[in-house]
Amino acid sequence: MLPPSLPSPLPAAWGEHLERDRRRSPHTVRAYRTTAERLCSFLSGHWGIEPVAQADLHRCGAADLRAFLAHRRGQGLGNASAARELSAVRGFLGWAGAGEGAARVRGPRVKPGVPRPVAPADAVALAEEVADAATEPWIGARDWAVLLLLYGAGLRIGEALGLSAGVLPLGEVLAVTGKRAKTRMVPLLPQVIRAVEAYAAACPWPLPRDGALFRGAKGGPLQPAIVRRAVQAARGGLGLGDRCTPHALRHSFATHLLGRGADLRQLQELLGHASLQSTQVYTAVDAAHLLDVYRHAHPRA
Repeated sequence: MLPPSLPSPLPAAWGEHLERDRRRSPHTVRAYRTTAERLCSFLSGHWGIEPVAQADLHRCGAADLRAFLAHRRGQGLGNASAARELSAVRGFLGWAGAGEGAARVRGPRVKPGVPRPVAPADAVALAEEVADAATEPWIGARDWAVLLLLYGAGLRIGEALGLSAGVLPLGEVLAVTGKRAKTRMVPLLPQVIRAVEAYAAACPWPLPRDGALFRGAKGGPLQPAIVRRAVQAARGGLGLGDRCTPHALRHSFATHLLGRGADLRQLQELLGHASLQSTQVYTAVDAAHLLDVYRHAHPRA
């Protein structure tokens, strides 16, 4: 029986760098570290050495990386996932000072996806359905407040659940810490303010200023999976599709603002996008909506 192969310590070190120095989210750190582990495991077998050391990565050329991507494609990786895998590999090798080979590998072409917004009435109906299905009135008030923050203020679910009780009492503007620890100012609608404050008044658990604002049924911080499951159950009863997720409410916030004349730069600030390119995808959404209206309304369509 062959002895087990020795794992490289490099992926763990890179994960610590991403978390400590780059302030990446736990999800990103986990995904990128897993990719680095897969690469090191592949190279260990490809080269017949173990474990793979940092000096070994300097001999990793374009041919080695193409072989790795072919191996991953053989495991069923699609174009979008392969592009993300290559991006993580480039980051890992660059951190190790061995990024020249990765720079010569061209990733698969991926057609940008167009977000699927939820109609305004459906967004409100979804939030109401989730709140009505709650086991206790305070949980219903909590879920209503969370979903209104996603649709009414364009927050990511992680941003909403990452709020501390120190934001209370709410004003007209909320400071939100997003990706890469970047803070932005988000205006709040009166309905959103009332929903959050109603939840805070009904919550049976203490809400210290340095603790989580949104609490689970047992008093701990509310987890995103709880919200996602509640939305999944509610959308079935409303006849909404699988793409109707908590994040789709953020897409809807952006699309509906753009449709009402919001400027792209303003929308970029509200969403916390690092680049305008990330925000421009919503112009395609708005154009797709106009085309859909045209096809259904024009007598010659």
